[in-house]
Amino acid sequence: MIPEEGILLLIDKPVDFTSHDVVNVIRKKFNTRRVGHGGTLDPFATGLLIVGIGRATKKLTAVVGLDKTYEAIATLGATSDTYDLTGEIVARPTSYIPSQEEIEKVMESFRGSIEQKAPAYSAKKVKGKKLYELARAGEDVEHLRPTKKVEITELVITDYNYPILKFKVTCSSGTYIRSLANDIGKKLGCGAYLTELRRTRIGPYELKDAKKLDELIV
Repeated sequence: MIPEEGILLLIDKPVDFTSHDVVNVIRKKFNTRRVGHGGTLDPFATGLLIVGIGRATKKLTAVVGLDKTYEAIATLGATSDTYDLTGEIVARPTSYIPSQEEIEKVMESFRGSIEQKAPAYSAKKVKGKKLYELARAGEDVEHLRPTKKVEITELVITDYNYPILKFKVTCSSGTYIRSLANDIGKKLGCGAYLTELRRTRIGPYELKDAKKLDELIV
């Protein structure tokens, strides 16, 4: 039974699920169509997804704009057209292996307020179509990628053993972590793409309080 005020669920989204897939599972579990989520995660990403049921869907508008924290893993020495492991990976053979100090220096330039371009393979709409639809159709979308000002309040290395770089990011809503990984690789000169992404916090809501889909009890 759904209470009159609705339900706000904290879900630990599994890998290879879209955010909409999660909504569909919860619709079936609670036998209601009135379900929404507050902030998309790419299918390859895992972690905190806030889902509203019933009247609680009205709270999701405020949730979407909250700042977020992620734990991420990037692979250096290669690039991807989608900026992540789902795209076409192109190795960039080089004898240059950046030191942790060099990476720290590059990361410093991304802290604070920055202008960030949406990835070519993103759901941003241009000319009535999503960018990734145009890109997959073979259209040159480089000049169509919209730019947005985002705020990165925390960007730290948590572990580094070339080519694997693990880092933590706290940022404003709408920040693309895969774009950040690509831009760091570009500035280092060796290339980089995102291989793992886990969202651990949305505003005051934390992943440690979330439930897996199979743990939900109606």
